[in-house]
Amino acid sequence: MSNETDPTPASLSALLAETSIRLDLTASNKEDAIRQTGAALLEAGAIDASYTNAMLERERSVSTFVGEGVAIPHGTLSGKDSVINDALVVLRFPDGVDWDGNDVRVCVGIAARGNGHIALLSQLATVLLDPDRAAALRAATTSSLVYELLTPDPEDE
Repeated sequence: MSNETDPTPASLSALLAETSIRLDLTASNKEDAIRQTGAALLEAGAIDASYTNAMLERERSVSTFVGEGVAIPHGTLSGKDSVINDALVVLRFPDGVDWDGNDVRVCVGIAARGNGHIALLSQLATVLLDPDRAAALRAATTSSLVYELLTPDPEDE
């Protein structure tokens, strides 16, 4: 696991446990999707329960929708104390979730101590801003495909 003194952040796939990939969920709205993302991070042992509130607080101040049907819920700076271990979770909502007028099919939840979230967001952006990879992620039905899609190509780094 990376920490705030580690100069090389962990790769996306290294922070993603197979049990943290959920591919066939439904959410009634954006808040429900964020709460489910927080619950997955909690079950992964990455956060304490208060981090979900920091995720909701972040969403109230700035949308975590990044385009291509993907949102990246994560906590506020004040929520960093609630992070136990850096981790990612991937939740897929095949029927979509209304995210302030945008259709979100995938939530990638981030828990990171220190400034680790900045490196993770950068790595995720490299992957998710590729329309073909984002489309494949939205359609992924196996955790192995999710791992493959979240592993940046060496030429992207």
